[in-house]
Amino acid sequence: MSSLALIFPPNHLHRHHLLLLFLLISARTSSASTTTDYQRFKEAPQFYNAPTCPSIDGTNEMCSPQAVHVAMTLDAAYLRGSMAAIFSILQHSSCPQNIIFHFVASATVDHHHLRYTISRSFPSLKFQIYPYDSSAVSGLISTSIRSALDCPLNYARNYLANLIPQCVGRVVYLDSDLVLVDDIAKLAATPLGDNSVLAAPEYCNANFTSYFTPTFWSNPTLSLTFADRKACYFNTGVMVIDLQRWREGDYTKQIIEWMELQKRIRIYELGSLPPFLLVFAGKIGPVDHRWNQHGLGGDNYIGLCRDLHPGPVSLLHWSGKGKPWVRLDANRSCPLDALWAPYDLLQTPFALES
Repeated sequence: MSSLALIFPPNHLHRHHLLLLFLLISARTSSASTTTDYQRFKEAPQFYNAPTCPSIDGTNEMCSPQAVHVAMTLDAAYLRGSMAAIFSILQHSSCPQNIIFHFVASATVDHHHLRYTISRSFPSLKFQIYPYDSSAVSGLISTSIRSALDCPLNYARNYLANLIPQCVGRVVYLDSDLVLVDDIAKLAATPLGDNSVLAAPEYCNANFTSYFTPTFWSNPTLSLTFADRKACYFNTGVMVIDLQRWREGDYTKQIIEWMELQKRIRIYELGSLPPFLLVFAGKIGPVDHRWNQHGLGGDNYIGLCRDLHPGPVSLLHWSGKGKPWVRLDANRSCPLDALWAPYDLLQTPFALES
């Protein structure tokens, strides 16, 4: 039958045949739409260890003391950023084959597709994907100043010590909206001293009181939380975490207790950050500011362009509302977005046709 006959069927074709034909075409269209909704990424170059790197290859590489462990979350909205971050980490590492990635993704997403996507761009990458059941934390999330901050996956960092194998003692946690321009092994080797559970760059010039509500500061008991420590703001998008100390101190429980209080009394406004400040501010190990040139995405409302902070740079972080891939696609990029673009692995329609 010709294509015209399909579009203009003869009179003897019954109505139910027309209905079946319509459903078949609709199903094919829907299937094609679903398939093309997935982002496709180019294969990155292969990176190899320098001759001086110790080998972690073997039957128990996950537990090797020479491995560098990196934890990140994966979701559809930030996958393009995650792929760029992975690429930048490998490119600037002296021992890229010694890096093991720990990806946390919602239990409801297609993990098979995520694994395929990562393996296609990084065929030799050592990684695990951990399903994250957000049902436990969803009831504890309070609305914040930006809806993206209320995503349950933002709270996955609270549970890393439970998700990652017990033999892994230390991990570098990274957000998805950043790129490294230095060797991550240097960051991973940050000294934590005798007692610190985590290390991160601190910003003591920031107005720390603004991260909590007047209700918090006016409560005699709550306001004493920081009485015996020099509490400073730190950004939770870049942290070196001692998982063993975290487990021993049951810090997940401590964070959850503050979130439960927040549901009864509004003591903060800004998503998943304040519980970390309540538990750890004033107790963390120091990290040079070069390892988190943050705020490149502007503020949480508009996302205007910003300049780099003074000093050297090892990590560029587009925290804030403006993300480089969104601004580049909209032809509204900021000058520093050009530093992210070389790590973008997205396969454009033009490249696909070629």
